[in-house]
Amino acid sequence: MNLNFIQVILVILVSFLAGMEGILDEFHFHQPVIACTLIGLVTGQLGPCLVLGGTLQMIALGWANIGAAVAPDAALASVASAIILVLGGKGQGGVSSAIAIAVPLAVAGLLLTIIARTIATAIVHIMDKAAREGSFRKLEFWHIVAICMQGLRIAIPAALILAVGAGPVRDLLNMMPTWLTDGLSIGGGMVVAVGYAMIINMMATREVWPFFAIGFVLATVTDLTLVGLGTIGISLALIYLTLSKSGGSGNSSNGSGDSNTGDPVGDIIDEY
Repeated sequence: MNLNFIQVILVILVSFLAGMEGILDEFHFHQPVIACTLIGLVTGQLGPCLVLGGTLQMIALGWANIGAAVAPDAALASVASAIILVLGGKGQGGVSSAIAIAVPLAVAGLLLTIIARTIATAIVHIMDKAAREGSFRKLEFWHIVAICMQGLRIAIPAALILAVGAGPVRDLLNMMPTWLTDGLSIGGGMVVAVGYAMIINMMATREVWPFFAIGFVLATVTDLTLVGLGTIGISLALIYLTLSKSGGSGNSSNGSGDSNTGDPVGDIIDEY
């Protein structure tokens, strides 16, 4: 698929916003389901890109910066794989190949992240000097420069992929044998399961497990739509908030009259 000039500009703009949101984390443009959907929207390939974004989002659930360990770059993986999917022209049939390319791209994006953060360290020192001088204009300028640098971290690779064109990308995807694409598709499914298991492991508490079990069972009911599931989720959240106001408010075994530990369901269970 060949993109016109307006589409190319819009794709680069989405890539730029995704790079900035990787740091700002306000509108979540860097999240795969949003970044891929936006690229699909501006290129006219909304359906395949939405499927790609949803699948990558499941993988990215387990990606988190822990201590000095930096997670793979979800923004670069989302943008690059979505562009490759669109240029490949295979539609939803090329999703598995795009996912196979996205994971190594996410790991490779760590290098760009390290470079950007190294440069940002120098910018911080410049901003410290501007703060000592009392120059708010310089502070704002270098703040904008640092944020734009994060945007270019994704926009430049996206522009390079677009510059290569649809032909080489399509030829590369067609050269991949069936056993490789099928294997990568299976591997991608396993990565999704691992990512989901990692996020559950971080969230798992006795207070969360009942809600997880209810949602897991309800998700198997085929008659329920996403709107229905969302309504049930909101209802459970309201129930949880209600419990948080009453948890630990009764008598406690230590005689203090307040055993609120911050876990509302756990506090109510302890009351019994």
